[in-house]
Amino acid sequence: MASIKYTSNGQKGKITYNSDIVSGIVVLSLQETEGIELIPSKSKGIKICFEKEGVFVDISVIAHYGYSVPELAYRIQQSIKQMVESMTKYKIAKVDVHVQSVVFPDPQDEAPAEDADDKKNG
Repeated sequence: MASIKYTSNGQKGKITYNSDIVSGIVVLSLQETEGIELIPSKSKGIKICFEKEGVFVDISVIAHYGYSVPELAYRIQQSIKQMVESMTKYKIAKVDVHVQSVVFPDPQDEAPAEDADDKKNG
């Protein structure tokens, strides 16, 4: 369990976030990122570590063919940083992104679309 001390309007208090909440925000951020899939495992390829410097996030994803891997990694980093910092009072210290594999489109999915285009033009 991670906690943060918070003072507002002269009142002292403590807000406590379960690490699962931060993990859930990270998952939400990843689900909104086009061109990737989460790793199909219990942890979904997410590791979160709370340190004095901030939150360290380690992400493993699967990229879709046709997307720039460096651009995907940058978008993932920015999305996680923005969402976690805006929804909690934590600061993101570092986001490491690991692309485990690339998913290529299924040739069967492409064939019917091509046939339909041929019929329209034919």
